[in-house]
Amino acid sequence: MTTAIVIGGGVIGSAAALALQQRGIATRLVDPDPEWRGASRGNAGLIAINECDPLASLATLRAMPGMLFSRGGPVCLPWREIGTWLPFGLRLIAASGPARFAAGRRALGALLSEALPAWRRLTAEVAVPELLRERGHYIVWESAETARKGRSALPADPVTFHDATPDELTTIRSLVRTATQAVRFEDTAQIVDLDRLAEAMAARFAALGGARLRGRARLDGRGIRLETGEWLEADAVLVAAGPASGEVLRPLGHRVPIIAERGYHIQAAAPAWPEDMPSILFEDRSMFVTRFRTGLRATSFVEFGRAESPPDPRKWARLRRHAADVGLPFEGPVAEWMGARPTLPDYLPAIGRSTRADNVFYAFGHQHLGLTLAAMTGETIAAVVAGEPPALDLAPFDLDRFG
Repeated sequence: MTTAIVIGGGVIGSAAALALQQRGIATRLVDPDPEWRGASRGNAGLIAINECDPLASLATLRAMPGMLFSRGGPVCLPWREIGTWLPFGLRLIAASGPARFAAGRRALGALLSEALPAWRRLTAEVAVPELLRERGHYIVWESAETARKGRSALPADPVTFHDATPDELTTIRSLVRTATQAVRFEDTAQIVDLDRLAEAMAARFAALGGARLRGRARLDGRGIRLETGEWLEADAVLVAAGPASGEVLRPLGHRVPIIAERGYHIQAAAPAWPEDMPSILFEDRSMFVTRFRTGLRATSFVEFGRAESPPDPRKWARLRRHAADVGLPFEGPVAEWMGARPTLPDYLPAIGRSTRADNVFYAFGHQHLGLTLAAMTGETIAAVVAGEPPALDLAPFDLDRFG
């Protein structure tokens, strides 16, 4: 392979395009947006190597009634979207049995074990290693009962954590007024400036000779056709279009059961919040709070539906209430954001080569772990495109697992 086209300019597509260009494969990245605006630009910025349990599980199904938005939880199943989320939900149930969960955990764990080293390499490659802060993150509980339940569900591996020390609890309580107990994960990390990361990746890609084109693309023979009618050919075409990936692959006969799992955030200036403070998960509220260079962000919600549906203002209103309840020190205007995570029913990504066209590859469906797994996914799929053996077994991520 000497030429490639990447469809999708989010963090997965950008990381893959850069990795391809590093291997000397002349790469064009095609995206309808002028900037990376996907879910990984609006999330908590966490490199969450602790999230090795797929959310397709019996534990999730048992907890689901209490997690519904109508009962104060983070999960929303809008009635107007039932035709979208019901078929997906039935597939999720089928993927949640013990055997499939155990296999998924092993597969996801293999990816996550290399996620942080891959991010160290990527941030060094784009000359911004300071954006990767390896300080872990906290889980905070607001009552003894929720702490008891939360502690019982903490993972035994592959990360380490400890009870927050008295000094750590004092620091947390100086910032928020509701913290009762907390633990600190030691092995997770954070990207402290997602905008700067996107700029650095784009600049390095361009410096290596990569080209970025704006426009919607569809597969057409050995290449793609843009909405302008222009046809572009390449030895390899990589589909990394997030929630739109299923639509892009449909002409090949792939039927991809992907859904837009939408999240929301609010962000404002908060000069009183220390810049080096690790992210905090307020588990009672399913709310992540992260201090970025650009401000303090609170993010939450799992809303199943279509990416193009209008946002639900109730989500931002609830986030504002949560922020006020815990005492987040927001100052000035509060910005609102909504974005769609690309999610497959078994909560594993799709990474590999199409069995319908020998020059088409794919990397999408990373659900809540898009940012976490971007660097590792980029390296892995670039190796496959280049004809090199991947660093791990990609069979669990084969798109044909859905038939």
